[in-house]
Amino acid sequence: MSGKGTSKKSKYIFVTGGVTSSLGKGIIASSLAKLLQARGLSCTIQKFDPYINIDPGTLNPYEHGECYVTNDGAETDLDLGHYERFLNTPTSQANNITTGRIYHNVITKERKGDYLGKTVQVVPHITDEIKRNILLLGETGKYDIVITEIGGCVGDIESLPFIEAARQLKWDLGEKNTLFIHLTLIPYLSSAGELKTKPTQHSVKTLSESGIQPDILVCRTEHPIPQEMKRKIGLFCNVTEQDVIEAMDADTIYDVPLLMKEERLDSRVLYKLDIYNDKDSNLVNWKNFLTKLKNPKFEITIGLIGKYVELKDSYKSIAEAFIHAGVANEIKVNVKWISSETMDEENLQDTLAGLDGILVAPGFGERGIQGKINAVTYARENNIPFLGICLGMQCAVIEFARNVVGLSDAHSFEMNPDSPHPVIDIMEDQKKVSEKGGTMRLGAYPCKIEKGTLAHKIYGKTSIQERHRHRYEFNNQYLAQFQQAGLITSGVNPDSNLVEIIELANHPFFVGVQFHPEYKSTVEAPSPLFVHFVKAAYQHAVPFIKNSK
Repeated sequence: MSGKGTSKKSKYIFVTGGVTSSLGKGIIASSLAKLLQARGLSCTIQKFDPYINIDPGTLNPYEHGECYVTNDGAETDLDLGHYERFLNTPTSQANNITTGRIYHNVITKERKGDYLGKTVQVVPHITDEIKRNILLLGETGKYDIVITEIGGCVGDIESLPFIEAARQLKWDLGEKNTLFIHLTLIPYLSSAGELKTKPTQHSVKTLSESGIQPDILVCRTEHPIPQEMKRKIGLFCNVTEQDVIEAMDADTIYDVPLLMKEERLDSRVLYKLDIYNDKDSNLVNWKNFLTKLKNPKFEITIGLIGKYVELKDSYKSIAEAFIHAGVANEIKVNVKWISSETMDEENLQDTLAGLDGILVAPGFGERGIQGKINAVTYARENNIPFLGICLGMQCAVIEFARNVVGLSDAHSFEMNPDSPHPVIDIMEDQKKVSEKGGTMRLGAYPCKIEKGTLAHKIYGKTSIQERHRHRYEFNNQYLAQFQQAGLITSGVNPDSNLVEIIELANHPFFVGVQFHPEYKSTVEAPSPLFVHFVKAAYQHAVPFIKNSK
């Protein structure tokens, strides 16, 4: 594909999964896209999720992990975070579609009479709407290749309309314009001492029954797959042995693009899509990142205070942002996951002792709120580097109001609507909102930063854009009292005057932000806020490191 002219004719890759969930379709899709991007091709990835929710915005993090937010304000699956972190390009609402959204669109059209009285059915109306959404990104003319990850497992009832739509698209677009990659599992039975291929055979058979023959098999495995076994898999699954790709368990997800390059996944994809490309993947920066990741010069420990810590995917972007910021500082960041629900004043010292930094995580609701406020007090009084994100910033405001300003009954309107001092209040445009889904302040908004502040030092500019996801805000009626007590409001929204960043002057590093800096952190562009926070935590640790020698 030459890519000449003002637009490109996109080719489409579909990534399906079988045998079990959580095999890593998103990581394989991201790794393939990274390899193709490194060869000069423009790629994007989209996720089609089979659940009925319109989006994951109303899902409990224990149900689905983190809700990721794009620049245009879409609440999406956490895999879109992987797409952005690998490709260093933003995604949008068009990159994540659910069954709920598909049915919502079709039913809305039916109510308007768009189907002219016809009986609305899964085929063709639902499948046509799925196909329309699959093709949207390709029709922009920006991409050589559009990769579509289909959520769930082949054989699931929920996934059938997506599989059927993809099958039809191969017929619509032609053999050389579509390609199917099936991710499967080769389990190892320790009692037998061998890998087993039968689950993969059955998974491919199930996919074939839906009318799709996979072009490439990517096989997750704990042990190397012998060449003879690759031949066997190819024979029984009707693919060549070159198209059986081994995907060994890796130390880090950032190893996977290099492992896929060794297996020549990108070369097989280009060959099958009839794309001539003789460029070698330029992965110099990626390899440098991995070298620093695996060879840190120092280690620090940062406590993450949250209420969903049992499922670490609830804070996936924060965990990855720590990796990016750690590499930028050549430091390994060990995250200590601390439940805010179990932390009270009695065990506070024992729980937080020895930490080099404290991050109070975002979230919603009253559960665990006092534990977060206690952690803020500990960080402020003991000069431990502190970063509060969204609700974490709001906890810092409440703590400062109670213990420094002198408003002992201060609270958030979200937790206590009857508080005499709602220092965190519901946003004006949220007061009449009754529906929960997609109604918060979402997406990228500008922030004006005051010169001479820590925030200005961190970002190196006076105007930034960061992504938001919240209903409540700093109550500006108390602004003068806070500023007189020493709280610096170093960042505000230039349009609404919403306080975006707070900080303390007489503290090594004490910053709270209303936005989510973790969403924009990538391998190639780590979040400046996380980079400086990790650096401050290291500087806090240095005296203890020296004294321990």
